[in-house]
Amino acid sequence: MTDTLKTISPIDGRIYVERPLETAAGIDRALELARPAQLGWAALPLATRCEILGRAVDAFVAKADDIATEITWQMGRPIRHSPGEIRGFEERARYMLRVAPEALAAVQPGDKIGFRRLIKRVPLGVVVVVAPWNYPYLTAVNALLPALIAGNAVVLKHSHQTPLCAERLLEAFVSAAVPAGVFQYLHLSHADTARLMGDRRVASVCFTGSVSGGRAVVAATAAGFATAGLELGGKDPAYVRADADLGHAIETLTDGAFYNAGQSCCGIKRIYVAASCHDEFVAGVVDLGKKYRLGSPLDPGTTLGPLVRISAAETVRVQVREAIARGARQLIDETLFAASAPGTAYLAPQVLVGVDHSMAIMREETFGPAVGIMKVASDEEALRLMNDSEFGLTAAIFSADVQRAEVLGDALETGTVFLNRCDYLDPSLAWTGVKNSGRGCTLSRVGFEQLTRPKSYHFRVTI
Repeated sequence: MTDTLKTISPIDGRIYVERPLETAAGIDRALELARPAQLGWAALPLATRCEILGRAVDAFVAKADDIATEITWQMGRPIRHSPGEIRGFEERARYMLRVAPEALAAVQPGDKIGFRRLIKRVPLGVVVVVAPWNYPYLTAVNALLPALIAGNAVVLKHSHQTPLCAERLLEAFVSAAVPAGVFQYLHLSHADTARLMGDRRVASVCFTGSVSGGRAVVAATAAGFATAGLELGGKDPAYVRADADLGHAIETLTDGAFYNAGQSCCGIKRIYVAASCHDEFVAGVVDLGKKYRLGSPLDPGTTLGPLVRISAAETVRVQVREAIARGARQLIDETLFAASAPGTAYLAPQVLVGVDHSMAIMREETFGPAVGIMKVASDEEALRLMNDSEFGLTAAIFSADVQRAEVLGDALETGTVFLNRCDYLDPSLAWTGVKNSGRGCTLSRVGFEQLTRPKSYHFRVTI
């Protein structure tokens, strides 16, 4: 009997998608097809690969309305926001196609009489991409497209919550005449995903997910010695200095904490505010938080949809209750949001003060619309608290002093430092984390290095 995946929509709790799971035999077929397809694909000129993939991006974007609706049904993002993911996908894809010739150009170490020397960037082979549900296309494109541009074949395993995303991508690649076997997807169980990642025919795994999932990837890839790039989430802090534009900080950080119902690895999870502006800042965030409209994500007026599943909402509720039991105060009355109720995936936004680092809300990843705010007396205190975390994905500083912000940024244990903004991936900058936020890099020219290997040519041309 074939096992199936069932995607339960957070909108109404009903099955939205049902698909059979692939078997071990299916994994074998996919990998047997991928290897020869990869060799043929890599043999094509880079310009030809980019032209084909550019057509695939065109085909994908042409279905933007349907794809946005599917995102909303699968994971609950408000329909007014879902189209932004397709725009972000296109922005990143176009950037990577544009910079590929420079990023993949051979490295010339300099002249040496009688020799020709260079280092080429060559594809790894078969790359497995394991993508999550919270930004199902943006997380996938970061590795998937540069891997294909560089001449690899890709096997995508997408989340059971968003299986249609894998199918939409294949549809776009087929319409653009990407050769069969160069891109494939597999709907797999956890056990068979580990089997795929540990197969000796897989050269690299690009994984986005939880810390526990990252450990499972490391264990699985050890069997076949595949390399692994890991993006494992965060507990991203922000620091509002006394000289910050307070109105801008309030608006930006409220959105950073509550957009996508707080279900973002680089969303704002904890905020430290200079004592002189703490009370005004907190009042502003609470005021904006109360203006969110929680409800069906199919309603164009909704600005805050449900969390992906009831259990995810309950995890956030537990964090909030634990903080309150330890002395924190919640500042938004949940009864203002009629849709918010225990036992549902619909969760009101929440602001907590009186928090400290003994509380889970300030230490563990919060994948929901709840944020803790602490008052700090100095830059040094803010820096110590921001670094007091097992995560290190992004950190945001709000200040008018660019030089001081850079000094603070140099001392922050994080992959990205923002000034006067947050929760955004610029495709021209490396996306990377430290500590339990992962290892490796995607995006930017540097990202191509993770999906290729150096091959040196040392020719004596005169004898």
